[in-house]
Amino acid sequence: MNTLAWTDNLVLNLPQLDTTHQEFVELLNAFGDALDTGADALPTYQALLTHTEAHFAMEEDWMARCGFEPQNCHASQHAMVLNVMREALRYANELNDREPLRILRTELAGWFPQHAEMMDAALVWTMEQRGFDPVTGECGEVVAAESAGAGCGSSSCGH
Repeated sequence: MNTLAWTDNLVLNLPQLDTTHQEFVELLNAFGDALDTGADALPTYQALLTHTEAHFAMEEDWMARCGFEPQNCHASQHAMVLNVMREALRYANELNDREPLRILRTELAGWFPQHAEMMDAALVWTMEQRGFDPVTGECGEVVAAESAGAGCGSSSCGH
């Protein structure tokens, strides 16, 4: 049983990001499968965490190159998710408590589509508007520091 289905709603028409997102979904499903079968889920969870760290770092690099403020709410959400994922791993390793991993599986499956459809879609839109090429890392539009406060796409964002 899939933890999260890959659907057209998750496609943002940016190949680098769509591939990364599809890999995230596949890794989340592999982790869920390990939990469901009673296998040791830690290796698949560690692979998911490692992928998620690189995934978020890639997006945050793009944000920096496009002129997002360093402390924007998109990056803050990444930090919160990684903190929770790392804490669940610590519980599993140090306390032999696997329950946070089971809970996190469900929470990530609910969180990810919303994040992709709102915050990541806003990032892609900003990249397009500013002529950013994720392959070369070049931004066609020079973003002045005083106008760099690109928001995250959330209606609650103060930018």
